[in-house]
Parts: sequence; C-alpha cells; structure tokens
Amino acid sequence: MVSTSSTNEGSASLGLTRVLQDAIAEAEELIADAPFIRTEQDRLEGYEYLSGRIRMAMQMAFDYDLDRPVFVNPTHQYSKQGLDNPDAIYFNAFLREGVEYVVHGRRGTTADLSFQVMGGTYSADSAATSLMAFDDRELDVAADGTFEFRYVAEPGAKTLIVREVFNDWDTEERGTLWIERPDTLGRPAKERTVATLTKKYDVAARSLVGSIQTWFAFPHFFQYQEPVNTLTPPRSTPGGLASQRSSIGHYELADDEAMVVTLPRCDDCAYQAIQIGSDWYASTDYETHQTSLTKAQAVTDPDGLMRFVISEGNPGVANWLETTGHRTGPVMLRWQRLERDLSPEDGPTVEIVKLAEVPQALPHYAPITTEEYAARIAARQRSVARRMLS
Repeated sequence: MVSTSSTNEGSASLGLTRVLQDAIAEAEELIADAPFIRTEQDRLEGYEYLSGRIRMAMQMAFDYDLDRPVFVNPTHQYSKQGLDNPDAIYFNAFLREGVEYVVHGRRGTTADLSFQVMGGTYSADSAATSLMAFDDRELDVAADGTFEFRYVAEPGAKTLIVREVFNDWDTEERGTLWIERPDTLGRPAKERTVATLTKKYDVAARSLVGSIQTWFAFPHFFQYQEPVNTLTPPRSTPGGLASQRSSIGHYELADDEAMVVTLPRCDDCAYQAIQIGSDWYASTDYETHQTSLTKAQAVTDPDGLMRFVISEGNPGVANWLETTGHRTGPVMLRWQRLERDLSPEDGPTVEIVKLAEVPQALPHYAPITTEEYAARIAARQRSVARRMLS
C-alpha cells in the first residue's frame, strides 16, 4: 500500500506555470483593451491572435537549446506577427556570442533565400539591429543544390533569421535547412532541472507580453508615420535585408470606397509583392481570401503596370485585395533579390475612388466571374497546404 503522504509529496505542484498563467492573463487584458477594436469581430480576431502569441512564446522558449541549435518556425498561418509576409517561410535560431555555427542546406526553387543576423530583440521602444544580411547568391551552391557556410557569432549577435520567399506559390518548392555547433555535436543534452524549466517558463511569459507590446508599438515607428492612404517610394526596409526594398503605408476606407494602387512590374528582381494586414500588425487570412499578391499571381496590364484594388466590396477584378472587414490596416510592397536599385518611378501611386467607379479608374478593366475568383482562392488553399509549416 502506498501512503497518502507519499502520494501527496510525489504529486505536489512545483508552481512552474504560474508565471505563464499570469502572463496570459496580462496579455488577454492587453488584447481586450486594444484601442483599435471597433467590432466584436475585431475582438475575436484579437483572441485568435493571442493564441498565436502564446504558441510562439512557448515554442521559442522550449524548442531550443543554446548548446544544440535548431531552426524554429515561429511565424506561419496560425501564429502571426510583425506584418508577416504571406509569401515567406521564416526560420529562427538563437546564437551565443563567440561560438562557431555551421549551416547546411539544399536550395529549393523559391524566388529568394536570405539570411540575417540580428542583435538584440524588437521591443515596444526600439527595433533590433541588423548585424549582417545576405542571400544565397553569396554562397557556394553545388550543382545538386547543397550548400554549407560557417559563421562565428560576433559580439551582440542573438538570432539568425532565414527567410525563404515564394514568388510563384504553385510551382516553387521549399529547400531543406539545418544548423549545428561543431563543438557540441555528438554530445547528449543536459539533464532537465527545476531551474532550467523555471527559466523556460519565465522566458515564455516575458516573451508573450513583450511581443504583444512590441507589435502594438512597431507600426507607429514606420507605417503610421505616413499620411493615411499614401505609400512611400521604394526604400531600404528598416532593419531589413541588403537586397530588399519596400514601400509602406496604411489605409482607411469606407465600405463604398476603394484604393487603387498602380506600379510597374519589376523584372529586375526575383520577387515583387503587395500585402495588406490588420491593426494587430499581422497578415490577414491569405489562405481563403486574397489579401496578398505576388507579381506571379497578379495580372499585369498591357502597359506593363500592375493595378491592385484594395476594398471591402468585390470590384470583380483579378487583382482585388480583400480588406476582410478591416476598415483600416497597414499596406506593404516588397521587392527582393534586386539586380539594381529602385527609383521613385518604380514605386506605387495611389488613388481613392468609390467602389462603383473602379471600372472607370482601371484603363484595362477586365472583369472576372465569381467562379474564376473562386478558382484563384482554391489555388491559394492548395499552395498554402503544400508549402507551409506549423
């Protein structure tokens, strides 16, 4: 017979999750009190956003060991942050200063594969510092697509971020990627202890609250510094990649209004795209709605220009970006793997029109049917299912 006292002692709670419970409650209050909530749908979207923040916080705290580095996929269709790019798969690995790392991979057929070392972290007060950024054109990629490079983490280096970006969702294929530390390879992991688990739960708790505060503040550093319903000329993305340019802005539209964004199709880059997001500073549903388009997905007019229509109501054109109930939100255009720099002439122009006037605002207006648009959505669903990780 097992004594009652022995059973109670063996099952006594260590209280390790209490800090995370408190953090979830604090995060819920931040979500519930968000100043941009207008509708019940906004609030429900916030709670779904919170679930992704909890998921990311746990993953980033528990799915890594500085002695045994691994690429973590923290941002995807179920965990969104920082106006995540619907065309990208993101990988993060934490670094320790002075340590040598080896990154191995096999190049897929995606439009861009880029690497960036970040110092510090994003916070509600400041952005992380980019210490190094390059794409796979600087690597020695073998005929079979394999590559390897070594990196000794410099002072201040905290994270290695990898972005694999798709221009054509239907045809491009992911590659493979992993990271290792030669000095610890082959050694068993350290035994878990109360101290290490306590630290992991504490890291998850701080990450959860901090990430929500960060992404509430971040768009006000950049997007919301611009006048509403305007877009900037192409310029270097703050804290971004050397070969990337972006145009940013934010929209505010009534239900009977549309924003027409016009820009040249750029054939001097592997990837060009536009997306809209929510006031949670996250991508909106890009799987069952068309809230982003790459140059491969968009229709280019005979004059070489791409014309996108951002609106709540359906304008009946292929290049419709659905606001999905969001009266306001960020807009971002990206050019990656550029072979030349861009000028203002490469950038977008914006016109606000009534939804009913969209046909007159498009010189090459070509309506599509409901069935044709549904086929576009079905293709998006298949592509997201095929390429995404979660």
